[in-house]
Amino acid sequence: MQRKEAVWIKKFISELGVVPSIANPVCLYCDNNWTIAQAKEPRSHHISKHILRRFHLIREIIERGDVKICIVPTEDNVADPLTKALPQAKHDGHVRSLDIRCMYDWP
Repeated sequence: MQRKEAVWIKKFISELGVVPSIANPVCLYCDNNWTIAQAKEPRSHHISKHILRRFHLIREIIERGDVKICIVPTEDNVADPLTKALPQAKHDGHVRSLDIRCMYDWP
């Protein structure tokens, strides 16, 4: 889903003329090596042979240069607090990186 949204946002911003153009591909961050390999490699993997070719849209988008897959280490992935339980120290680090504040701390 994010790949389609990234392409749409890139085209939308370009058409608005806010910036001259977005020449560089939009970076999709991922911490899963298997997913990255599936997206980048055109050959079929025996484990994923059940996935229909039409669902491999991401490969076409990468080949066109609209999107590129960027690796983000799991410990730096800001989506982690939204998807899994974390130790308190890691959770607090992500909260700071997302600039989330407690309602009682507001001025």
